[in-house]
Amino acid sequence: MSITRSMMEIVREEMDRHGVKSLKRLKVRIGELTAVEPEALRFCFEAYVKGTPLEGAVLEIEDVPLMGWCAQCSAEFRMEYFLRACPECEGASVTKTTGHELDIVSMEAE
Repeated sequence: MSITRSMMEIVREEMDRHGVKSLKRLKVRIGELTAVEPEALRFCFEAYVKGTPLEGAVLEIEDVPLMGWCAQCSAEFRMEYFLRACPECEGASVTKTTGHELDIVSMEAE
């Protein structure tokens, strides 16, 4: 719930800044490594907006998988089971490129 509260504080600040009163849609991006369960976030969002002027807003969640990049062969790949070696060349110089996101992507408001 604290993540939802923080996220909605940002949304309300942006709504105030732009003089809008009604939130229609909120799109967020959640990386696999954030430990944020999308359905739990959805539940908390619904509970947070219930009985407020934001009630009825739709939460869209984009799941971002854990991806990696190999410095040896430049391969990009889906990291599964936290593999440390590149599946293409078996190189050990692998960098996580996605999976840490917890972003507000966009909001639609009136």
